[in-house]
Amino acid sequence: MSHELDHIWSRVQAQLALVVDEPTYRIWLEPLRALELEEDRLLVEASPHACRWIRERFGRVIQASAELVLGPQVRVELAPSGDGSHAAQLAPAAGSRASTPLASRRTSPRGERSHSASTGALGNPKLTFEQFVIGDCNRLAHAAALTVAELPAQAYNPLFICGPPGVGKTHLLSSIADLLLTHNPSLTVRCTTGEAFTNEFLGALAGGGIDSFKLRFRDVDVLLVDDVQFLERKTKTEEEFFHTFNALHDGGRQIVLTSDRPPADLQALEDRLRERFAAGLVADIAPPDLATRLAILRKRVQYDHIELDDISTLSVIAERVSSNVRALEGALIRVVAFSSLTGRPLTADLAREVLDSLYPRAVSPGHSTRTVAEIQAATCEHFGISPDELLSTARVARISKPRQLAMYLARELTGESLPAIGRQFGGRDHTTVLHAWRRTSARITEDDATRQAVEKLCQALHCAQP
Repeated sequence: MSHELDHIWSRVQAQLALVVDEPTYRIWLEPLRALELEEDRLLVEASPHACRWIRERFGRVIQASAELVLGPQVRVELAPSGDGSHAAQLAPAAGSRASTPLASRRTSPRGERSHSASTGALGNPKLTFEQFVIGDCNRLAHAAALTVAELPAQAYNPLFICGPPGVGKTHLLSSIADLLLTHNPSLTVRCTTGEAFTNEFLGALAGGGIDSFKLRFRDVDVLLVDDVQFLERKTKTEEEFFHTFNALHDGGRQIVLTSDRPPADLQALEDRLRERFAAGLVADIAPPDLATRLAILRKRVQYDHIELDDISTLSVIAERVSSNVRALEGALIRVVAFSSLTGRPLTADLAREVLDSLYPRAVSPGHSTRTVAEIQAATCEHFGISPDELLSTARVARISKPRQLAMYLARELTGESLPAIGRQFGGRDHTTVLHAWRRTSARITEDDATRQAVEKLCQALHCAQP
């Protein structure tokens, strides 16, 4: 890929990352590669096993993201890797979340095992142990994941990896699968997400394929499930996953789960599931500290062969973007893309300019945090709404946007967990808080009014911007 095309595709990826959830982006869209841009035709490469599925499910969102970067005249074509001759223009099919497992080794009707990689996430060199940056924030989770990959079902079973979005949970899950399939080719490995498990189960119930469904998930040596918190409040799916878990665990099969919270905080799950999740090793991943963020950026620059005009450029990005790895890499992509498109050198001053307009400033180390109540009061005063309105169920924009912004600040400026924040916003669910955080994060990068509101609220609270 040429240097210019590399940067163009980085901008398209940045758009994709804004419109789909993190697991979907990491598993399905991040592994895509741009092969060539000729006139108005952008050729994109995907895993041969996942190409058709990605085209059908994500065709519209890929096309739309490319148009935002290259203009409405661009035509995106998707081709299986190693076979550009079979490229096909993306159909205008509605995008949807992933519902097919990362990879599987299925047992054929004759009893012979065959490998079927159903996504580009496995084999993606960015999602391996070699590319995972180890720091104090993730050392235990990395060591446990590596042990499980080397000695499945002999050390930690289940292994439960938890942490906020964007800190590397999916990376570790994919790394486990990659190492297992590389060094244990006879193993049956199935990777999925909590959402995919739910969708497949409901589809099996509706279509009368429940026996086939059980075979796919129970006749395996290793089951890897990303975002298991999605099972909350889905009674029938919880029941099926409980029996699947027991069948695998009792049979000495390895189970690895990831979640945005530890088992004890998954209050909407049945007690018996939470107990089983906590029965093995629970390994937490925290947002990366400054040293780890710098190491992540250096590794990404080395991997992508990015030439810096000023080495302090990375320090500026690492100091400014502190929330998670995905935001950190997204900031690097934006700075590099801006440099490429404007012809300006990659310097610290350029990084500050780009991040001033796209990202809030990072909280300075040791800065005091605020309480949820203080944030709510400041939000009400700024937007001219009452506390009762802020905590109400009203969905009009005049109230819902300030409410989401207050939830965003509560997550960024306090040490409260998502469930705790939700309880202080009228007893809302943690998923509502997470959605509010994601929506406001996106608005900050796109909308001047939202960005200015965050700045003024942080000034009123005497806090550095998150």
